[in-house]
Amino acid sequence: MQEAVRVESTAQVAGHPIHPMLVPIPIACFVGALLTDIAYVVSAEIMWANFSAWLLIAGVLFGVLAAIAGLTDFLGNRLVRAQMPAWPHLLGSAVALILAILNALVHTRDAWTSVWPTGLVLSAITVLILPVTGWLGWALVYRHGVGVAR
Repeated sequence: MQEAVRVESTAQVAGHPIHPMLVPIPIACFVGALLTDIAYVVSAEIMWANFSAWLLIAGVLFGVLAAIAGLTDFLGNRLVRAQMPAWPHLLGSAVALILAILNALVHTRDAWTSVWPTGLVLSAITVLILPVTGWLGWALVYRHGVGVAR
């Protein structure tokens, strides 16, 4: 197996890359939104639709911050762009974030029309994309050494 080239993160604080610190927050929020969408469809309790809307807003806000940090790394170092998983990770993450933004807009409608069926479908598609982009991000760090300190 070939030795991974270490590529420092451009967006970092005290040597710690920002992107991987922020990414778990939108993931948790988007998974939570899917679960609360399901809870709303099953129960018709408006509280669950409200939870979904707030989780989506928080997820989108932190997702945008994570995207800015990731894009800074991506554009700030050509060695990052040269890694095979970098482009699919970027594109998949962008698609997930765009779907989440659309979902947050859909969730601004009244509870029933915000969740069933469009909100639930958007939540499910977003969550299904996350393991793929997560795997690609994992490969960038652990196989290709992106963001790993020397």
